[in-house]
Amino acid sequence: MNVLAVGDMHLGRRPSRLPEPLQGQVRQLGPAGTWNRLVESALDYGVDAVLLAGDVVESSRDFFEAHRLLQQGIQRLEQAGVAVIAVAGNHDVHVLPRLAHEISGFRLLGQQGQWESTSLSASGEQLTVWGWSFPRPSFPTSPLAGVTFERSEGVQLGLLHGDRDQPGSPYAPFSSGELNASNLDGWLLGHIHKPDLLSASNPSGYLGSIAGLDPGEPGPHGPWLLRIEAGAIRHIEHWPLARLRWESLEVDVTGITDCLDLRPRILEAVRQLDQQLVAEPWPPQAVGLRLTISGQSPPGLLSPDLLSVEDRECIHQGTDSTHYFVEKVMLAIRPPVALEELAQRRDPVGLLARRMVLLDAPPENPERQQLLQQTRQQLAASAQDARWSALAPSEPDDVGTAHWLRQSGLALLEQMLAQQEQAP
Repeated sequence: MNVLAVGDMHLGRRPSRLPEPLQGQVRQLGPAGTWNRLVESALDYGVDAVLLAGDVVESSRDFFEAHRLLQQGIQRLEQAGVAVIAVAGNHDVHVLPRLAHEISGFRLLGQQGQWESTSLSASGEQLTVWGWSFPRPSFPTSPLAGVTFERSEGVQLGLLHGDRDQPGSPYAPFSSGELNASNLDGWLLGHIHKPDLLSASNPSGYLGSIAGLDPGEPGPHGPWLLRIEAGAIRHIEHWPLARLRWESLEVDVTGITDCLDLRPRILEAVRQLDQQLVAEPWPPQAVGLRLTISGQSPPGLLSPDLLSVEDRECIHQGTDSTHYFVEKVMLAIRPPVALEELAQRRDPVGLLARRMVLLDAPPENPERQQLLQQTRQQLAASAQDARWSALAPSEPDDVGTAHWLRQSGLALLEQMLAQQEQAP
């Protein structure tokens, strides 16, 4: 028996940060296009069931779009004998039950927050799926508390949406201990968009989102195939079906003395990434790059605006016509003189270099943590300015704070060293 497990789809959402040339493909590159690709792939492979782990739809206002997409896909799956089973998450707690009522062949488990099971059979294999759906958008207690699952013949899988090991969460918090004590053979989880590394020996974890909708969801996204043989889960593999993919790409500029030489080096790095992605069974149609320029560079050679808007919008058209674009450029360059060497000096240059060396220390380093916390406090004070009151508050994380410090520190260090060279 082949089962395709699908994490958060969020039908109705559109990917963000796309360049102008891709604006006309925004639906195709988002969950809608990936769902259609999933249906095609499931039919081609001969899947017996598709399991949806909640947040299938972004919100109630997306009812009509979700109805059209799900009805078209589920009708094709049903005609091929493929069962479609889902649970509702916190996003689609109101809309998914209505869609399940309207669409033939769509089975929603665990309505009103009550555990429910359904059994499937194919090729001599038996599968029981246990599911629980959000009864309301906020559910601050564990849906596994006090629950006993009575096993039947065959493989037993749990389908659940919520927060794992996050006590106090308003989104159905449960613990790994509760999952392990459930006596089921595996748990297919929704809510967290970053997938866990599932395997036949560890068939429990987050499936991840079906498509990365912004740069904060990098890497491969898509459903997971579970193969059941001889009454057990024998194989699990990730299907990276997402048509849009976000990747980090680092380019070392050490040895470059002319900024014009940087472009061929960037292009070569993109080509190497393209060769990796084109070898996959489902290459993406578009790849957004968060480009980090690293290595040693002479002062003033490079700047964050080293690529024009046109360069960023289409930096490469890959082997399989994959559209590569640059979402963001970050500089992590060092001056030709090692920071560690400058940090030994007993002057302002040395003081600044010591602070910058701290940025590369391990995250748990207490001095690094203190430096980042002090920076966040100063940024928070600036954010209180009335001019920014219309913007949603957002506290920068450690990665963003360290990046800003590194950028400003390198710029200041270049100026200080240049002034010392010019001094009589």
